Amino acid sequence: MPRPGAAEVPLVRHDRQLACPNGHGFDIARQGYVNLAGGAPPANADTAPMIDARQRFLDSGVYEPIRQAVSHASDAAHWLVEVGAGTGWYLDGVLTHRRDAVGLATDVSVAAAKRAARSGLASVVADTWAGLPIRSASVDAVLCVFAPRSAAEFARVLAPGGRAVVAWPTPRHLAALRERLGLLNVATDKDEQLVTQFGEAGLNPADRELVEFSAECTAQQVADLVGMGPNAFHDHAPAQGPTTIDVSVEVGTFLRAGA
Repeated sequence: MPRPGAAEVPLVRHDRQLACPNGHGFDIARQGYVNLAGGAPPANADTAPMIDARQRFLDSGVYEPIRQAVSHASDAAHWLVEVGAGTGWYLDGVLTHRRDAVGLATDVSVAAAKRAARSGLASVVADTWAGLPIRSASVDAVLCVFAPRSAAEFARVLAPGGRAVVAWPTPRHLAALRERLGLLNVATDKDEQLVTQFGEAGLNPADRELVEFSAECTAQQVADLVGMGPNAFHDHAPAQGPTTIDVSVEVGTFLRAGA
């Protein structure tokens, strides 16, 4: 699946490096990931403390219903990539139940790539907007959970009949918590924007599952929930707990034309 930069050529492992026939080489870090992005990460890339918070929160199991929905929507896929993967927790959930499946975690954050590799996942640093390091029409499923979406790039890497499995928050998601702590809002037209963007890229909506539940969280879990995402870059009131959070997430499947 991997390709260096924009060239549709394969990478082959030689010792501690991935190399292509054009002479490009990419070192495999001692932590097990490969940086295919080049240059410094963007300012909004997840930091190591954000990744630590995400690991703690996701490992606590609060979002397990979301992971189950993503796994169910990806059940038929053999070759998978999770973009904006962070720790790779959702991809790992799919691979745990599909021992014959093969997955790749990509993220623009070096800290995220390190953590995903530590979990035993194939992991690369890559910027979706600059082009995924994946050959065209080579994967069965792209997973994108609370991460930036490039519908055109997803359509490029998906094989005919492949699917993008996308999870995004509804305006009800964490509404009370967002109001109390002054967190970032969820756009009310996010659903319509997403369907339009994916449709323009040739990815047609198929199945959809609304995952809604309430969960009692400790002060530490609330702090980790806030600190693992974009709110970590913005001022907000300190987390307090225990408190009940209301989760409301859409998990949608978008199919690439073909069979």
